[in-house]
Amino acid sequence: MIGIFDSGLGGLSVLRAIHGMLPGHDLLYLADSAYCPYGPRARAEVQARSLACGRWLVSRGAAVVVIACNTATSAAADLLRAELPVPVVGMEPGLKPAIAATRSGRVAVLATSGTLQGERFASLVERFAGGAQISTVACPDLVAYVEAGDLAGPQARAAVGGYMAPLRAQGVDTIVLGCTHFPFLRHLIADSAGPETVIIDTGHAVAAQVARVVSSIGDGPGRRDLRCVTTGDPAEVAGPLARVWGRPLPLAHIDV
Repeated sequence: MIGIFDSGLGGLSVLRAIHGMLPGHDLLYLADSAYCPYGPRARAEVQARSLACGRWLVSRGAAVVVIACNTATSAAADLLRAELPVPVVGMEPGLKPAIAATRSGRVAVLATSGTLQGERFASLVERFAGGAQISTVACPDLVAYVEAGDLAGPQARAAVGGYMAPLRAQGVDTIVLGCTHFPFLRHLIADSAGPETVIIDTGHAVAAQVARVVSSIGDGPGRRDLRCVTTGDPAEVAGPLARVWGRPLPLAHIDV
């Protein structure tokens, strides 16, 4: 079984990519909704929550744990790899492919402050930016729209437009989605950024890495179970989850 967690519903974008690539495997998704969002929380708290979620997934039989959250990966990936008895797959903003794709040399990274201020992101910029101009844009309110299941409403569209306008003015031609919530707003970002803008999402790359890990440890297909749990109130989470995923999914409450 593959265990996946995020602070909320954003990691469903990674779950979808994994489900598409490994449709025969059992998947268990944990939304730590009671502590969402992770972005503004202290590093120590994100580490504690991530370790708790990872341990819970392992206790339920996960042979691989996927940190479907850039903020949690930045804060806690090394900790989870040291503490958990199974492989841990994290994620990071796709700066390297963005640098390869840009024509103007101007790239923007949309993420949370927790990701943008982390050492991992600083290391990415140092390794791959070269002479490119990197604009970092913290977009915490976009996380809230996805958590509410509002993927196309006028307020969400206006919020995205407010972020895109200055980037267009700066000549940014490549945008990195550095938060797993943001692929669900990709259509709004694309509409506002313009048809020539390249948008980078690392969900498929993470799924490919999960597939490699699963193959290396010999974790074969299961019953094709796809289950979701939340530390929040299922009555509040179920509706937005169904809108984000496109249909209802089994959802239960857990205490972690």
